[in-house]
Amino acid sequence: MLNQMREFINRWLGRLLIILMAVSVFNVLWQVFTRFILKHPSSYTEELARFLLIWIGMLGAGWASGQKMHLAIDYFTLKFRPTFQRYFGLFIQAIVFLFAFFVMVIGGLRLVGITLALNQISAALQIKLGYVYTVLPVSGIIIMFYALVSFIDYWRNDTAVTVEVGE
Repeated sequence: MLNQMREFINRWLGRLLIILMAVSVFNVLWQVFTRFILKHPSSYTEELARFLLIWIGMLGAGWASGQKMHLAIDYFTLKFRPTFQRYFGLFIQAIVFLFAFFVMVIGGLRLVGITLALNQISAALQIKLGYVYTVLPVSGIIIMFYALVSFIDYWRNDTAVTVEVGE
């Protein structure tokens, strides 16, 4: 069941990222067109591009975490026996889970709450900045889910190290 949920989130998140990237590309093309062809730049495209970049970056980090495509420095880990690598993997996934929970989810919810309470509004789009910042706790939850799934995989010893040491 957990693997089915992982596949569902992978598909959903991948499609959402493709849509956000397409919107971002069309937004920037529109910005270039209005600035250089029409000689009257659009007032909202720069801010929208910035907000889309925030969402793509944060959700992309969650997606990369689930695909195990994130930056990993495993030079020292690969020098140890597979048993220690397993325990180290459990430790790393626990740290990732805790970081995502405390920093991204708890801290993100506080940031969203503060910006909504202060009624901070973006200059061009006139939307509440708290809505833009909701991506922080959302991506934190996604990263927590993937860390939990990886933790369970390490616990079951389903994750094997395939890189040979000494090459």
